[in-house]
Amino acid sequence: MKRCVVGIRHPSAPEQIPGKETPTFWFPSMATMAAVLSEDNQALLRLIRDQRPKSLTELAELTGRQVPNLSRTLRMMEGYGLVELKKNVREIEPIAQATSFKILIG
Repeated sequence: MKRCVVGIRHPSAPEQIPGKETPTFWFPSMATMAAVLSEDNQALLRLIRDQRPKSLTELAELTGRQVPNLSRTLRMMEGYGLVELKKNVREIEPIAQATSFKILIG
């Protein structure tokens, strides 16, 4: 998994010209970025990458967190493209899309 470039841009700001350092993920503010990329959430992404749980129930057992709590966190992270939630027949498999970040400010 390669390092992802993260940027901060107000929703009304113009698009930047794509280039080598163009962010993969955009956040509307520093506060949002800090909440989404908290140490706990980064640890969760690494755990998903390393352990490859096949369901939210399995991930809950690995983390000691409740399934509804994990589900909310993962859906929020999915909205930013950090996690893919792959729907299988009866389960949802979390897949980490990024675990290392380079943050561009300004």
